[in-house]
Amino acid sequence: MLQSFRLALKSLAGSKLRSFLTMLGIIIGVASVIVLVSLMDGMTSYITDSFSDLGTDQISVSVTNTDSRRVEPADMYEILEENEGLLTGLSPVVSARGAVRRGSESLTATSVTGVSEGYMSIGALTLQSGRFLSYSDMKSEQKVCVVGTYVAQTLFAGEDPLGQTLKINGEPYTVVGVLGEKADSEEGSSDDCIYLPYSSAAKLSMNSDITSYTFTADSSRMEMAQAAIESALYQVFLSEDLYTVTTLSEMLETVESITGMMTALLVGIAAISLLVAGIGIMNIQLVSVTERTREIGIRKSLGAKQRVILRQFIMEAGVQSSLGGLLGILLGVALTAAASSLIGLEAPPSLTAISASFLVSAGIGVLFGYMPARRAARLNPIDALRSE
Repeated sequence: MLQSFRLALKSLAGSKLRSFLTMLGIIIGVASVIVLVSLMDGMTSYITDSFSDLGTDQISVSVTNTDSRRVEPADMYEILEENEGLLTGLSPVVSARGAVRRGSESLTATSVTGVSEGYMSIGALTLQSGRFLSYSDMKSEQKVCVVGTYVAQTLFAGEDPLGQTLKINGEPYTVVGVLGEKADSEEGSSDDCIYLPYSSAAKLSMNSDITSYTFTADSSRMEMAQAAIESALYQVFLSEDLYTVTTLSEMLETVESITGMMTALLVGIAAISLLVAGIGIMNIQLVSVTERTREIGIRKSLGAKQRVILRQFIMEAGVQSSLGGLLGILLGVALTAAASSLIGLEAPPSLTAISASFLVSAGIGVLFGYMPARRAARLNPIDALRSE
């Protein structure tokens, strides 16, 4: 076995360029699998962490009100009270689109959301200064807001935002609180936000019909809480088509399922190059057998058995594909680091992808090298010696 390994290395060293070109498909295939799986794992982890930050105890409710069947925030709060043992919190949620300005400064990516006073605990928010929204703000549709640290730093640079005014769609809102930093105060992050009383946000969006709500429940009783909400809504709408009740854990499972399917698809595409590389190895080995027919004849005439010749050529194919796999791993790790740095995603090389792709690459070499090796082993020594 050791002798076969040495002969395999000697054969590869004797034709470096041809060996490298033969291994190129293996290198590209292994590197592609590692990069794709690592980036998809990193993306899945990022999404999972994002959902964890939101809280897996949340239940999102969306309703479609009609002229005859509808629910108002008061009806949803009634559901909360009726299921006090299951549900722990509620906030209407109103997304209000609009330009945010103060003086000459303007923000375009800032999320403007109408919520209730209970959203601070629901969204796991903290305060840096001031206060959060209050019940009286909802009741009287006060034009007040709580801003994220990015908004505070951008619109009120060097100033205390509390008590000052900013404009949303030209309407003035007084800042009553600044949230604690969550995402390094970057544009478009969770710190680039403004929270208004949901009643004011509904008026700002010129749509008094509030259709989105967020409940919280004991994480150990999420299914019961979800069923209780669905039951209450069905009694109002008498149709499951007019409402949806979704838990964040369900959404997370869906996202993980989708990313898993995407990973499998991408790996399958990348694996095609490994298949092509295996065919290339088989082709080169067949050429090698033809070139070394006389050598094989001499070895067999000196007593080399079929299994020895078979082992030698299989070893050559296996060493070639394994070496290509190692080079592919190095390339894949380097490309993964470069890609994750470029897109700002934490994506360490997947150990599963590395081990699996290496084993597949080595197996491909042995598999596709078997037929040429078998052909070499079955050569008639007399005919082989006569070849030129």
